[in-house]
Amino acid sequence: MKRDHCNIVRRLSVTLMLLMTIGIASSFAQDTRQKKKVTTTTTTTHKQTSTPKTTQKKSSSSSNKNTTTTKPSTSSSNNNSIMTVQVGNVSFHMIKVEGGTFTMGATSEQGEEAYSDEKPTHSVTLSSYYIGETEVTQELWQEVMGSNPSEYKGSRLPVEMVSWEDCQDFIRRLNQRTGKNFRLPTEAEWEYAARGGSKSYGYKYAGGSSVDDVAWYRINSSSKTHLVAQKRANELGLYDMSGNVREWCQDWKGTYPSSSQTNPAGPSSGSDRVIRGGCWGIGVRCCRVSFRTSHTTSIRYSDLGLRLAL
Repeated sequence: MKRDHCNIVRRLSVTLMLLMTIGIASSFAQDTRQKKKVTTTTTTTHKQTSTPKTTQKKSSSSSNKNTTTTKPSTSSSNNNSIMTVQVGNVSFHMIKVEGGTFTMGATSEQGEEAYSDEKPTHSVTLSSYYIGETEVTQELWQEVMGSNPSEYKGSRLPVEMVSWEDCQDFIRRLNQRTGKNFRLPTEAEWEYAARGGSKSYGYKYAGGSSVDDVAWYRINSSSKTHLVAQKRANELGLYDMSGNVREWCQDWKGTYPSSSQTNPAGPSSGSDRVIRGGCWGIGVRCCRVSFRTSHTTSIRYSDLGLRLAL
């Protein structure tokens, strides 16, 4: 009996030990699973935290791109060689002429066709300025003045039949409309621009050596004005300076000095104002860039208009 009792006790002990071992193992496994869950949760949470940071970086990058787009590009901010001016429904362009020094008057390419009042040649230094891409058109004159005095009508034809005094009135009203300080070019500014400014190739006419390529004059005009900017432009992108209509300048007419000049404005007084450029009614000799003439301030002709400066 004692032996049977001992066997029973031994078996119970073994069974109890097995149960305890199983319980410990089960508890360890549960703990391990819980730790894995905690580790997985932590890792997941870290990944979720990373996503907004990435999105934020993308958002920040996108914001920087937008900022760059709204700023003027280097080319557009530095590209100030053309100014567009809007007056009512009419727009026009002013071309920047970089300042520089040139020889004014009857230079060698003008040859024997040069007149005496184009001499002596002399050195002129000019500051930068703007000048009209084309002659003032009838549509711009009509917009500013409310009338059109031209003999040959057409919105994109150059205005003509305007005196120097009429031009001053037009400019005064234009400045009131735009808040700018438009004016007529000085004679020196006109010639420097016609020659092509600092980009000049030394042509006889404004934009080339062949007058027919760049000007409307007696031979090819059919005795009338033509739409502006139909002939070839000169080195600066200016049209019709050798022919379509002649153009008033600001200066009184005077004789040229022999000494160097800086931003010359002509004589302080006189009887006639300078007129420059060729036109539809004159010969080739008068289409040269150094040709000059003049008239009283009240005269009007159907081959005489203006070009703005600023």
